[in-house]
Amino acid sequence: MRRLCFINGFVLVLACLAADLAQAHHSFAVFFQTDKTIAVTGVVTEFRFSNPHGLIKLEVTAKDGSTEAWAAETNSPSILVRRGWSKASLTPGEKVTVEGWPARDGSRYLRMQKVTRASGEVIGKPFDPNAD
Repeated sequence: MRRLCFINGFVLVLACLAADLAQAHHSFAVFFQTDKTIAVTGVVTEFRFSNPHGLIKLEVTAKDGSTEAWAAETNSPSILVRRGWSKASLTPGEKVTVEGWPARDGSRYLRMQKVTRASGEVIGKPFDPNAD
């Protein structure tokens, strides 16, 4: 009986974890405005080359001179690699412009379409949500 309870408890924990993982991967159109793009220029503070999506964090200077923290969600590392990216594509302190689709909730968050260095070099191939 104790063994059966242990197994049932273990299965329950696994089911809860699986539900969290499934919820972590979301629909593009649900979270981002597909009919609008914006560009944000700032200094990279962090670049996460991780699953299920990478993340670019930026410090952006607002029109009033204050600084704002922005984040741009990227593709998964496997897709980024196919598009010409690597773990070393961005480094903290580098100034870039990130173009993409803004979050529907109005937060300082977007889905990356294209990243351009201050020199004008585009990193990798731009993202197309209908193809990727």
